[in-house]
Amino acid sequence: MKNTIKQVARNLRKNSTKAENILWQTVRNRRIKNRKFYRQYPINFEYDEQRRFFIADFYCHECKLVVEVDGDIHEKQKDYDKFRSFIINQLGIKVVRFKNEEIENSLDDVIEKLTLTLS
Repeated sequence: MKNTIKQVARNLRKNSTKAENILWQTVRNRRIKNRKFYRQYPINFEYDEQRRFFIADFYCHECKLVVEVDGDIHEKQKDYDKFRSFIINQLGIKVVRFKNEEIENSLDDVIEKLTLTLS
């Protein structure tokens, strides 16, 4: 299972969206509040007595924070996203979501919201 998780995460990093790349350049190397972010980070959990995982777009371990970047597909999978956030919250991790358009068109607002969330 570990190789599968690692391969999925690696593939997602190689095929990042424009918005993910913009946000990564913004948060990498402790550029916001001196917090370390990981990109395409696996979140492992157990559900129905099976080990499973989600890949978070970005994860800050110091703050127990997942940052999700939502594209058009997320309009069609709102229930799945709610379930996913619920599971992640149960692990003691907060989830914050930004739409692609927010990152691409209002990056300063995104940075401000993210900075407040990290405080």
